[in-house]
Amino acid sequence: MNEENPNIALNITLKRAVPPASHAVSTVKKIEGAQRVFLGDPESPFLAPRGVYVHGNKLLVSDTGQNRIFIWNEIPIGIQQKPDLVIGQSDHKKTGRNAGGLASSQSLQYPSAVWTDGKCLIVADAWNHRVLIWKDFPNRDHQTADVVIGQDDFTGNLPNKNGVNTDPTASSLYWPYGIAVYDGKLFVADTGNRRVLVFNRIPVDSGAKADFVIGQEDFESRGYDPEHAIWPYSVSLGKKGELAITDTQYYRVLLWDHWEDALSAKAKCLIGQPNFEANGQNQFGLSPAPNTLNWCYFSCFFGEGIFVGDTGNSRVLWYEKIPDKHGAAADSLIGKPDFYTGSEFADTVFGTEKSLYWPFSFGVEEVRNQMVLADTGNHRIMICDLLTLK
Repeated sequence: MNEENPNIALNITLKRAVPPASHAVSTVKKIEGAQRVFLGDPESPFLAPRGVYVHGNKLLVSDTGQNRIFIWNEIPIGIQQKPDLVIGQSDHKKTGRNAGGLASSQSLQYPSAVWTDGKCLIVADAWNHRVLIWKDFPNRDHQTADVVIGQDDFTGNLPNKNGVNTDPTASSLYWPYGIAVYDGKLFVADTGNRRVLVFNRIPVDSGAKADFVIGQEDFESRGYDPEHAIWPYSVSLGKKGELAITDTQYYRVLLWDHWEDALSAKAKCLIGQPNFEANGQNQFGLSPAPNTLNWCYFSCFFGEGIFVGDTGNSRVLWYEKIPDKHGAAADSLIGKPDFYTGSEFADTVFGTEKSLYWPFSFGVEEVRNQMVLADTGNHRIMICDLLTLK
């Protein structure tokens, strides 16, 4: 990597969907602007970062493989830059699970999603089976969390509080990977319990009970039903309350016009599959297509459309309008030269530096029209302009 020039020529293009036999006819619509690499702290770079979030000028990254959250108060402009804060470790170079000890109000174990409004901080501390909340945005390294959800206190870290054979409750969690906030409500993708929990407000006390459950009949159920998300890794909401749940195990995204609809009705349509019973990886195809997904982990509403992170195909799909029928084809993509090229192709035989590789999540900053993407398999963050989408 040329550290003096972080801009690289990725397949960060927008390409219209065309039938497989017509690849050469496709018109590429290139993004106007920089696509640049960010590797994090020069003395302790990222290892498989899975979560990323942008709020105003702040950049937050879950450095998942090293059990910490890095925070930059200004989005970095170079290829490497020391963070302003580290959460989960006592200094910027330490990386141990739970800081090398037991779970505490200062430790993390495999953190994933991260969120802030600039006032508070919320982290999905997935392998401690809990969500941590800082009521005021941290101003020092290794700052203690104020609230824990999913456990009775900061020392507990078993699935559903008492172990893997324990039934869920309104206050327990099992591998919570995803979080979102909409209209003051906190949404948690409680992945291991095959459900999404909804809290009417961001909890201010530890051990809070959820107010609603999406995907199960009640708080004590953990059923396996194809009409609901089997492995809900992330949850996203649009400006009008639209809901997307990314269902990793069934290679699909479930969509509702409003999150309240999900309390009593199945999704209005699916991205990635032709019906609720289908669960094929790339719909059992040998290669991807404009309407297939492979190990998808994240989605994000943007403008009138939606981005879907097609992680296993090492690409991000763009739908100009939110689909209203099962299995709709994407309009454009980021990360591959066409819709029919998968993760392993000629340009990746000797490395993936010039290609996305297993991107897990991303944040879109609409004022700058910019995407900040966790390029997890390449252990880096990509910052990409999206000027052609406006």
